[in-house]
Amino acid sequence: MATENSNDSIAKIALITGGSRGLGHNTALSLARKGTDVVITYHSNQAEADATVAAIKALGRNAVALQLDTGAIKTFTDFAARLKAALKDNFDAAQFDYLVNNAGIGINKPFAETTEADFDRLMNINLKGVYFLTQTLLPLIADGGRIVNLSSGLARFSLPGFSAYGATKGAIEVLTHYLAKELGPRRIAVNTVAPGAIETDFGGGHVRDNAEANRQVANNTALGRAGLPDDIGPMIASLLSEDNRWINGQRIEVSGGIFL
Repeated sequence: MATENSNDSIAKIALITGGSRGLGHNTALSLARKGTDVVITYHSNQAEADATVAAIKALGRNAVALQLDTGAIKTFTDFAARLKAALKDNFDAAQFDYLVNNAGIGINKPFAETTEADFDRLMNINLKGVYFLTQTLLPLIADGGRIVNLSSGLARFSLPGFSAYGATKGAIEVLTHYLAKELGPRRIAVNTVAPGAIETDFGGGHVRDNAEANRQVANNTALGRAGLPDDIGPMIASLLSEDNRWINGQRIEVSGGIFL
């Protein structure tokens, strides 16, 4: 039977790409704490994915992990079939409610040194993958559902070495506007969440592990520190709650006020 939450209504189900670590992991746990069941995808580390599923279940919610390379567009039809089966087998559901397009990569290279291969890899994972995965999953997203696309503060301000990465995130923000417009008849709200510099393993853990980089971020942030995963996951979970059902087509930066 479908999972029920504390007020005996059917629990919402979220799909989070790249949900086994970093911001995706934190978002998965934050949603679980609010009574949402979760499907996460992982690229290659099944042990991390299994640990995230176990942590969600320890919070009393149902969860499952599915392997997905978000840059391999030709595999999306097969993924949708596996997801459909997983929804039926694990949640007794035909659709899910929330899609969080979190999976992504970063490359830090000067504009003059960025290769076509670098550019294509970023575009395939950060933009093309988001575009066509969302398109492929549309029949499985419930009417009245929500989509959150992850962008970056680097789509608003510029730092040397992030021209290609920032371009992909700028494109994501434009795509969000179009999705909000075109999916409006289905009452699907679509928003962008743009984190600032966060202490995770993203980009090799540069902000988290490099003391000088962390200090520079803190000095340029109004609230005086670098961001933490706990600053982002709960915000996304809140955005997906019914309290924020009328927010649509927006870019919401969650950065503590960096480079104001």
